[in-house]
Amino acid sequence: MLIFKQIKPLQKYLQSADNKGKAIGFVPTMGALHQGHLSLIKRSKKECKLTICSIFVNPTQFNDKTDFDKYPNTIAMDIEMLNDAKCDILFLPSVKEMYPDGFIDSTKINFGFIAETLEGEHRPGHFSGMAQVVEKLLKIVKPDKLYMGQKDFQQQLIVQQLIKKRKLRTQLVTVETMREKNGLAMSSRNVRLDIASRRLAVEIAKTLKGIKSKIKNQKSKIEALEEEGRNKLRSFKEIELEYFEIRNAETLKPVSSKKEKSVALIAAKIGGVRLIDNMLLN
Repeated sequence: MLIFKQIKPLQKYLQSADNKGKAIGFVPTMGALHQGHLSLIKRSKKECKLTICSIFVNPTQFNDKTDFDKYPNTIAMDIEMLNDAKCDILFLPSVKEMYPDGFIDSTKINFGFIAETLEGEHRPGHFSGMAQVVEKLLKIVKPDKLYMGQKDFQQQLIVQQLIKKRKLRTQLVTVETMREKNGLAMSSRNVRLDIASRRLAVEIAKTLKGIKSKIKNQKSKIEALEEEGRNKLRSFKEIELEYFEIRNAETLKPVSSKKEKSVALIAAKIGGVRLIDNMLLN
């Protein structure tokens, strides 16, 4: 695997005669890699001739400096995992390389409601920072396909809008959330969970699964199911629920009919660690 820390050498390599015409798959990450990330690498390798992974902990998408400071750094292990997965290229830029002129985003996109609800309410500024760095990365790498996980459901909807609004020639491929054997969604933040918190975190996935089965049986109204999910999670005093919502899977607006394609989304803090998860319901 080749490792590039600067933009120009990476672009020169990608534009070389040897790589011209090769389909490029791109997996952007913030490191602390797990099997979920590797599933994206695997999918890219299956569909593209060249697979690039980036590791960059982007400061502009953290509205909480403490969260940024505590974000796990496991770069040596990450490189080993990418090597084992036969990733072709790792792009490992510094903050200065990505933001040579500072953090100000003069070309900010207004994504409207889709970025203002849910995560947008609880993490102000997060999506503008995320979109800022994703746009930078896409313009650097110019991939044919961009691979992202379903766990960050709202994020991938916004990235799809970004691609459309900027008229980028990149196809977004959303890959199903990888879960541990007990159902817990794989996340880089899971390494910060202690044993008791990890055991309790399983209740998030259990709640989603329970609500999905009830929607299929057409037994309850949407509002009642939302309240049931909230009450179940709040019954655990160690779980600090931020939201449990059932929304339209394309617009994130409240669902008015069970016939709509819908998704249940959860954000909660357990043991001081913020976790998100979601599940498509139909």
